Amino acid sequence: MSLPDQLEALLFVADQPASAKSLALALQVTEGQVEQGIEVLEARLDERGSLRLAKLAGGYQLCTKPNFAPMIAAFLKPQRQRLSKSLLEVLAIVAYKQPITMGEIEQVRGVQSDYSVRALVERRLILDIGRKPVPGRPVLYGTTQEFLHQFKLNDLKDLPVIDLDRSDVSVTLFDD
Repeated sequence: MSLPDQLEALLFVADQPASAKSLALALQVTEGQVEQGIEVLEARLDERGSLRLAKLAGGYQLCTKPNFAPMIAAFLKPQRQRLSKSLLEVLAIVAYKQPITMGEIEQVRGVQSDYSVRALVERRLILDIGRKPVPGRPVLYGTTQEFLHQFKLNDLKDLPVIDLDRSDVSVTLFDD
């Protein structure tokens, strides 16, 4: 069995993006060998078939090529879980200002945000990442790997650059 074949098998069964480190440990090879195998696998998949290799959330995942999306959507009939405007506002604030407390989120928004924060935690888009070392030790929130995955980002550095100090900023985080 070649390394690219082994990588393809592991990525096929992975339920989330797999890091080069985890793949290297599973196959008992170096991360450099995994990276080389990934390059070969990516080239092979680009040439034929319906799958491609995607780099998401700091790892690798097999996914279908975009031209197959309409057929797959018709087959699966997925129910899109849309985020309300208030959830998107809170999510954007957390993404750009993390780590951030509930009080700081509410200060930016100007309204109570506990429902939105709870809903985003339930959807595994944000999580409690610790406590701020101030009186009362409020919870600090940050984004999750699921956030990166859902928004097709490899890293937080891939977020669009905006000036958060301007009040007239309007940003589209993803295409509808």
